[in-house]
Amino acid sequence: MNTGCGKGKTTAALGLLIRAIGHGKKCALIQFIKSTGFTYGERVTLEKLGVEHYILGAGCTWEADTDDISESIVKTWNFSKKLLLSGKYDLVVLDEINIALNFEESHPLTLNLKSELIELLKVKPENLNIMLTGRYAPPELISIADMVTEMNPVKHHYNSGVKASAGIEF
Repeated sequence: MNTGCGKGKTTAALGLLIRAIGHGKKCALIQFIKSTGFTYGERVTLEKLGVEHYILGAGCTWEADTDDISESIVKTWNFSKKLLLSGKYDLVVLDEINIALNFEESHPLTLNLKSELIELLKVKPENLNIMLTGRYAPPELISIADMVTEMNPVKHHYNSGVKASAGIEF
């Protein structure tokens, strides 16, 4: 699991996907908070490498309706459960699922998502590795994870007013 408030959680998970592909593993990336209407550099590259990449939601912005976000999270989670239990994959990254789990606290549509994930982790296919990313990792998941890395911010150019740029942040 990659968590914490620093940058690099998804980028580190993408590195893990690239390593797995290099060893002939079947991989998928499911992104919980990204929008379908945007071109992400990682999507273009990973598809060329044979990583299945899924974005099922409308994205998460400060102006987005929380019910729409919750519906998107539930839709993505229901898809994820089927994919995770299919037995077809060696590695699946659930990108920003920790953010999605954080919605559970205040949005009734996402209730039980954390408990469902914990139960799924107990019955997942033995050969399947699952990488979870996102801020606010719940303590229950941290305690059962095999590996947890916390990204802590030290310095980032965004804090100096530098806008996100293609190829660096997306």
